[in-house]
Amino acid sequence: MELFRGVHVDWLGKKWYFLGFSLIFSVAGIVAMGWNWSHIGSPVPLGVDFRGGTQVQLKFVQLPDLNTIRQAIAAAGIKDANVVTYDEASNNEVLISLPEQHDETSLDAGRQQIEDALRAHYGNPIISTGTKVDVVGPTVGRQLEKKAALATLYSMLGMLVYLWFRFQLIYGVAAVVACFHDTLITVGAFALTSQEISLTVIAAILTLVGYSMNDTIVVFDRIRENLRLSRRESLPDVVNRSINQTLSRTVLTSGLTFLTVLSLYIFGGPVLRGFSFALVVGILIGTYSSIAVAAPMLVAWQQWRAKTGKATALPAAKRSKA
Repeated sequence: MELFRGVHVDWLGKKWYFLGFSLIFSVAGIVAMGWNWSHIGSPVPLGVDFRGGTQVQLKFVQLPDLNTIRQAIAAAGIKDANVVTYDEASNNEVLISLPEQHDETSLDAGRQQIEDALRAHYGNPIISTGTKVDVVGPTVGRQLEKKAALATLYSMLGMLVYLWFRFQLIYGVAAVVACFHDTLITVGAFALTSQEISLTVIAAILTLVGYSMNDTIVVFDRIRENLRLSRRESLPDVVNRSINQTLSRTVLTSGLTFLTVLSLYIFGGPVLRGFSFALVVGILIGTYSSIAVAAPMLVAWQQWRAKTGKATALPAAKRSKA
């Protein structure tokens, strides 16, 4: 199915607009991460998976009053607890978070203190039996944070090596830069909106790295094919034509995927909110970067090589033997 026929958009002619767009959102994310670092000691708010601590989710029979809960917890000697409404107010659920403790015993004791304080204040009939508890020690949290960063780094390095052998080194560099661009803006969006990053968000980011890379490879493969068919055509014209030829596929694939994750974000509830938010932002930015970041880098590289007198032709696709 082809949505766009005879499209002749000069994508490379708009490269400075794309650069400005990318710089604005990248710098905004970096500034937000710097602000967070100075205030909370981390570039982005970290979920209990990474920072360590205790989260207790309680469901009340009646609509709870957050100020009353805070007073009851404070009266029990629990300091710096964060009390927020969980999900919709009509569900009568509250999420109580305690800061990082030094050992696992303190974490479990904190959970018990929360429940004892509220039951003593409200009485047993007020709190329902549905209680969810997440307890993560600081050592485990730091290990998970390190492994999450390494997983993202290794995935990009692996793709760089693959594209180096599959195409050429510059193709791999351009694709990895585009993926780094996507990751930076996605994480920056979490910093700007003060949303926590958990293990499920890391899973979403790794998914987006692969998704963005796939879009980029489709464009690169068409560029190689067109280089074989149009050897006398300038590289900018080949790149523009290749992007236009794959535009229908890009819009259909990314558009349908975006509608799916947008529905997940709207209707998935707070448990999936971070995961779906990362996908919504990442799919938009990943699709954009395949066109506006990765492909123009090939042209910029070749133009720089030409100025230094070291230009070599980009490899074209091999002719089919059939």
